[in-house]
Amino acid sequence: MATLGRRPTLLLLLFLASVAGATSQRQRQGDALPGLQTYIVHMNTARKPEVHPTRAKWYAAHLQSLSIDPDQHLLYSYSTAFQGFAASLRPDHLPLLRSSPAVLHVHPDPVLSLHTTRSPEFLGLSQSLKPGSSSSGNDSTSSPASSAAVPSSPFLLAAEAATKDVIVGVLDTGVWPESKSFNDAGLPEIPARWRGTCEAGVDFAPSLCNRKLIGARSFSRGFRAATATSGGGEREGGDKPKEYASARDRDGHGTHTASTAAGSPVANASLLGYAPGTARGMATSARVAVYKVCWASGCFGSDILAGMDAAISDGVDVLSLSLGGGAAPYFRDTIAIGAFAAAEHGIFVSCSAGNSGPRSGSLANTAPWILTVGAGTIDRDFPAYATLGNGERYTGVSLYSGPGMGKRMVLLVYAPPAPSGKGKAVNGSSSSSSNLCLPGTLDPAHVRGKVVFCDRGTNARVEKGQVVKAAGGVGMILANTVANGEELVADSHLLPAVAVGRKTGDMIREYARSDPAPRTVLAFGGTVLNVRPSPVVAAFSSRGPNGVTPEILKPDVIGPGVNILAAWSGAVGPTGLAKDQRRSDFNIMSGTSMSCPHVSGIAALLKAAHPEWSPSAIKSALMTTAYTVDNTGSPLSDAAGGSLADPYAYGSGHVDPRKALSPGLIYDITTEDYIAFLCSLNYSLDEVQAVVKRANITCSRRFRGPGDLNYPSFSVVFDGKSKKVVRYTRELTNVGAAGSVYDVKIRAPAGVTVTVKPTRLVFREVGQKLKYSATFFAKKGRDQMGTSFGWITWINKKHQVRSPVAYRWNMVR
Repeated sequence: MATLGRRPTLLLLLFLASVAGATSQRQRQGDALPGLQTYIVHMNTARKPEVHPTRAKWYAAHLQSLSIDPDQHLLYSYSTAFQGFAASLRPDHLPLLRSSPAVLHVHPDPVLSLHTTRSPEFLGLSQSLKPGSSSSGNDSTSSPASSAAVPSSPFLLAAEAATKDVIVGVLDTGVWPESKSFNDAGLPEIPARWRGTCEAGVDFAPSLCNRKLIGARSFSRGFRAATATSGGGEREGGDKPKEYASARDRDGHGTHTASTAAGSPVANASLLGYAPGTARGMATSARVAVYKVCWASGCFGSDILAGMDAAISDGVDVLSLSLGGGAAPYFRDTIAIGAFAAAEHGIFVSCSAGNSGPRSGSLANTAPWILTVGAGTIDRDFPAYATLGNGERYTGVSLYSGPGMGKRMVLLVYAPPAPSGKGKAVNGSSSSSSNLCLPGTLDPAHVRGKVVFCDRGTNARVEKGQVVKAAGGVGMILANTVANGEELVADSHLLPAVAVGRKTGDMIREYARSDPAPRTVLAFGGTVLNVRPSPVVAAFSSRGPNGVTPEILKPDVIGPGVNILAAWSGAVGPTGLAKDQRRSDFNIMSGTSMSCPHVSGIAALLKAAHPEWSPSAIKSALMTTAYTVDNTGSPLSDAAGGSLADPYAYGSGHVDPRKALSPGLIYDITTEDYIAFLCSLNYSLDEVQAVVKRANITCSRRFRGPGDLNYPSFSVVFDGKSKKVVRYTRELTNVGAAGSVYDVKIRAPAGVTVTVKPTRLVFREVGQKLKYSATFFAKKGRDQMGTSFGWITWINKKHQVRSPVAYRWNMVR
């Protein structure tokens, strides 16, 4: 997990209303205090003296007892998501805190990052729209075999209607409340159990909330303690846009994710003409509560914890977080700690897997009480074409919406001579950085009037286009490298631009190098539907294995995350660049940030249909009903190289909301199970307590290892020298019909023998629980390196309850 490398120079200025459950004594301080860094402090609540009526007062008194003035140093006191506080401290404060018996751990405030529409049809939810409407945004997939709308399901329609009582909390960059995606027409009064609020702030009045957007709050004390700002933080310096000291969304990311999860239907939506149709969220009747925890310089752990603390107290049912950092032990993972508290309160937590794929082991948000979501494509595309002087025509993608190039070819240039002093090699490349189209690397004398071929990498794709345009280029071909493979991500560039895959890029690059006068012309094909194959796992989607607990398979599922249309901020253009003066009510974005809220919204549907289900039951339903074939009937492929994908890329598969509503059986997990899981990791009692926030913890050691958790998937780790037999026990709960009988079906790789006992489960009643054991034998003489995969599926005439199994050999822990 990332930590702060800078020392803040300015303390928090009071601009927020007081936060329920998270108080600050530092609100009176407005002057800079040098030499400070923010830390999150875990407290042992068993040590709280009874003289202090609240934990917040105890935290303040404890700081004072150590000669640390809470009025100057205390940022947040947490009440629900975490037991402890955040404070800006000097180096000499740390030994005092760490030597205190009441302090469990002290960690630097981590800085996390955002994981940056057609999908309702693709997810089979379009039947909820009015007849004749089409779905283009807040994207959402139908059956794996077809992207056409399917017959309406009464159960699905009833679930959608029932989401009026479900509240989805979104932790992100805030919200643009004027967006039509938050229209509350037809919605009844806000659920009486809602305890949240709509905070006043800069350019944000409480009256902007309504029966759809029922809450909006912002948390910035960690951000402002770590970042030098000018008063209210309206301008960060340079040409960066205004940063609103309120829940208003300057960035656009939060508006996009919130509307994807639960946006109201909006007719005639598009991004400057692309992806036209009716934009809608997954749960169109659900309520939205927004918690702004991400700012210009990132998402600070102290602010995230404050947002989660408030969301739990406010009464949300689902929490969606499209952000994360690196893998870390759970007792040091800000999101994991807050999510544990949420799950204990019956709140379903969905998080993005990260955009660091296709690198192995690149996952974020790996805790088993979190649903970790990767990204796949949908069956809609935005083709664009590059025709070369040699007569070849190549297809890529683009969202360029301005005047075209016409039919006349112009010169194509690749890696032109850079301006004097700017031609340094990048990442060991023998060519100058002009091949990457970095700022300052293109010489107008060599670029003006030409199309520039740019390699993907190092800087943002849209920034490359801006660099080309500023140098006088009339167009750009943006080519993937090996890291991105054949994945095509469309962008709303400021000049005519076509993005192509690696193989196509190699051919165009060779043409540009070999022809003495290479020429090209670019053209744009608009929006096309029913693209095959789809879904395909996105190359950027982070992959397993789980770097924190290898015995838990992650990600859990994938959802739509490539070229997703959803609502956007009115403060920035679709590229997010300061020089982009265009404005659109909707934008098309890609990332696991986009796939996460899809699944969060689907979880809201399941919560409405089955209010008695626990978060782990909802998670199990999503996982065991996911599919692993595309709309051609072939196994899911991987955009990174075009080969077949595997469970380290897609987990249990692509979510299928219709099947998840009726999974037949579920793997349920209790809080006590999670505690046993943490104990099996050989954490100290203090470390376990830091996660579960209970005064007294006893580790029973009833789990032989973390793989004994009743998880809906399996991850088997063999030590090639000693550990060649792994046994797991699982328990299934019947949520289908009385008298249901299931038989097991096993698929195993050549190097493993799998036995399951019993091989048949007979459920006489709904709610009945039955156990089974699975034993995995690594065959003699088959000491392997690497990984293999298989499945364990429980089948009857109506349901297939399928669990992926990942196998790893010769891993030393």
